[in-house]
Amino acid sequence: MSTETTTATVGVTENSTWKGGVGAGLVGGAVMGVMLTTMMTPVIEVAIPAMYGLSGGAAGWFIHMSHSAILGVVFAGLANAAGVGTNLPRSVGLGVVYGAILWVVLAALVMPIWLSAVGFAGAPPLPNFNPTSLVGHLVYGGVVGAVFPFVREL
Repeated sequence: MSTETTTATVGVTENSTWKGGVGAGLVGGAVMGVMLTTMMTPVIEVAIPAMYGLSGGAAGWFIHMSHSAILGVVFAGLANAAGVGTNLPRSVGLGVVYGAILWVVLAALVMPIWLSAVGFAGAPPLPNFNPTSLVGHLVYGGVVGAVFPFVREL
């Protein structure tokens, strides 16, 4: 007498593309991080680490890259849901739109509120519609969208 056991998996499968999202997010984060370091040094060295009670460029880079990886996974989910994960032009387009949304929600709204909440004296105004930050977020999204179709099956 034999028995069979079936195990159901929910959410993540072997064909999941979350690892590709992490990879694309890290590449986009590295490009944006270089831009932040050269164009908005206080953001990467002071503001980003201050959100977690830390200071310094190494902490800023670590946090920025961690955020980038997590947001890359979110992008992977969106790209797959929209059916654009394998189409390079559409993935880049989605990435640029995604970057703009991240700028509005996270950089312009959430970050100033968060920095004020932790008592950071240099918190930016609310909303913080900084055009240089917009460029960085558009580049992040565009790079994530450009890289994702090539790494989605990691």
